[in-house]
Amino acid sequence: MAGVALVFAGFLVLGIFGGQYRDINVQNAEFDNCMNYSEDSPPEPTDCGVGASYSMAFFGLVLGLIGSGVFALIKGYRGRWDNEVPAEDMAGPGHRG
Repeated sequence: MAGVALVFAGFLVLGIFGGQYRDINVQNAEFDNCMNYSEDSPPEPTDCGVGASYSMAFFGLVLGLIGSGVFALIKGYRGRWDNEVPAEDMAGPGHRG
């Protein structure tokens, strides 16, 4: 359950906050200078290296969330806690308790 929640959180964070980091990567790849756009002021030139480092940190966060979710899913699938349930705690179809 925790693995699914972590993977979902990773994709949710990427979907909500990923747009602003995509913009700086496109500017860095396509143009000579990067610009910071805001609603209440004209575009200002910014350092592309700082934006790229923030973008890499964000990507690392998202990759960490998704990776830890996948790890938890694999660990849960291969785990022993479901296979080592005592007989008195078993429930479900076919069990006479």
